[in-house]
Amino acid sequence: MLAKDVARENGVSKATLYNWRKKYSGIGASKLSDLKALNEENRRLNRIAEATHVCGISTLSQTGKQIIEKKRSTARL
Repeated sequence: MLAKDVARENGVSKATLYNWRKKYSGIGASKLSDLKALNEENRRLNRIAEATHVCGISTLSQTGKQIIEKKRSTARL
């Protein structure tokens, strides 16, 4: 099956398909699931940080950013 056929069947452009392949090629299934988990936790922490910032509590936002950085640094190892 050609890339253009896969792109057409899934409603994405051929350029997007190639960008995804460039970005994620060589990543094994376990690293991909780790990346997905980190992205989800990042989204969750950002929502908490935004909500607390609206309430005027910036220390929790800073703590959330520290947790995110710690997770990212351990993921790189």
